[in-house]
Amino acid sequence: MVSLRAGTPADLPDVVAICTLTGDDGADASARYDEPELLAAIWAAPHLLADRSLCTIVVDDEGPAGYLVATADTAAFERWCERMWWPTLRARHPLHAPRRDRDQGLVALIHAPEATPASITGPYPAHLHINLLPRVQGRGLGRSLIERLADQLRERGVAGVHLGVSGTNTPAIGFYEHLGFAPVAVEPDGGLIMGLALP
Repeated sequence: MVSLRAGTPADLPDVVAICTLTGDDGADASARYDEPELLAAIWAAPHLLADRSLCTIVVDDEGPAGYLVATADTAAFERWCERMWWPTLRARHPLHAPRRDRDQGLVALIHAPEATPASITGPYPAHLHINLLPRVQGRGLGRSLIERLADQLRERGVAGVHLGVSGTNTPAIGFYEHLGFAPVAVEPDGGLIMGLALP
């Protein structure tokens, strides 16, 4: 049996594990990094502290198996991270310490996070990250999670939501397009930013 529940800071270890196990276009990213937990530190964990009312955990008989984390106001979330999240990580992961190139790329993002441009946060102020372990994929949970978030955001009067997806993750792009998302920007690494208006 699979259920959805609200996320809490106590879910951080499971969110880190799920993010790692799905961090390579849906596949396990553990072998690609010496510190794969940095993936969650950048793209999942802070949401559980900054805006956990918009975070949902997928649970099956084996335990947590997926998550959706989000924030209603990306610009405010980025300011919160600059005050409350990045300083500790920067101290823990010095920019010029020796490490593999892939890990260095993650550390560089911690020290110089990319600010989301107003051309995106204007029409699509909210953003989300979603990951499901293979054992719970194909059950309509991705749709359920995003529809649940969309309802929450509408209740707050939020105009739209965006997300980032790898340009090589064709199945994910198709899935988001099926839910009504459309590409709104292309990132330097070829990734897509996709947006969904919430009338």
